[in-house]
Amino acid sequence: MRVPAFARRGWLLLIGDPKAERAVPPSGFTAWLTSFTAAAMAFLAVFAMAFSFAAGRLADRWSDELARTSTLRLSAPAGQMEAQTATALEVLTTTPGVAEARLLSEAEQQALLEPWFGPGLPVASLPLPRLIEIIEEEDGFDAAGLRARLQAEVPGAVLDDHTRWREPLVAAAARLRSLGWLALLLIGASTGAMITLAAQAALAANAQVIRVMRLVGAQDAYIARAFVRRFTQRTLSGALAGMAAGMAALLLIPRTEVAGGFLTGLGFTGAGWLWPLAIPPLAALVAFAATRTAATRRLRDLS
Repeated sequence: MRVPAFARRGWLLLIGDPKAERAVPPSGFTAWLTSFTAAAMAFLAVFAMAFSFAAGRLADRWSDELARTSTLRLSAPAGQMEAQTATALEVLTTTPGVAEARLLSEAEQQALLEPWFGPGLPVASLPLPRLIEIIEEEDGFDAAGLRARLQAEVPGAVLDDHTRWREPLVAAAARLRSLGWLALLLIGASTGAMITLAAQAALAANAQVIRVMRLVGAQDAYIARAFVRRFTQRTLSGALAGMAAGMAALLLIPRTEVAGGFLTGLGFTGAGWLWPLAIPPLAALVAFAATRTAATRRLRDLS
């Protein structure tokens, strides 16, 4: 049974050839540079991927939290505040599409203002507007019609359906996610460029050995395969180390439940932890393509 040529080449790339690999330095500057570059880029790739996933979760959370909620702000003289509040609640509860209308308590308003004014704000003694939280049904409500009705029955009411807040926030989070994927592409391109330089340096440093191998009958494809295999292996091992270090560093970041905020939510959830496992094979693939191109071009120049 005849083995296909591509299978033979793949097998030789996998097991290598000790004679051909004498042309590839087993250690030295190029070996160290390749492994270090692969490890550093894989480490950064883990964080870029985690950043992109975190931005995606943030966009989804902001969209979900703001999509079905609205706020009604009531401003009226002290003697009319209670009557207008009751009227506004009655209007809201009889509006189609409104699932729930709830007046925020003084404690809740104080919690909303605390990040700006600090704790202990005397909400009761300040002329603050009343806030009513509106929970929408699945189909939502007619915001324009509700505003017209409120203007007629509760002149001091201002309806905020969160559109002006939701759309810029979701767009910003989506852009952050795109920047994370762009960073991954730049990391891959930088890895390929560094490995190309390292392979060219190794080929130039071993030009005399390559000439001798040619004199004894070695083909350029035979020599190039040795360089491709060695640099691909170095990249794969370095990327594995960098990926492991990146995932360990993510595990050391405090969780959202501990500190809260976007940065503490940086990381993966559930099956998302499997995504970084794709980084070493992709790095090896980049190294394979970069080294093969560099070796073919350099060997042609040495002819």
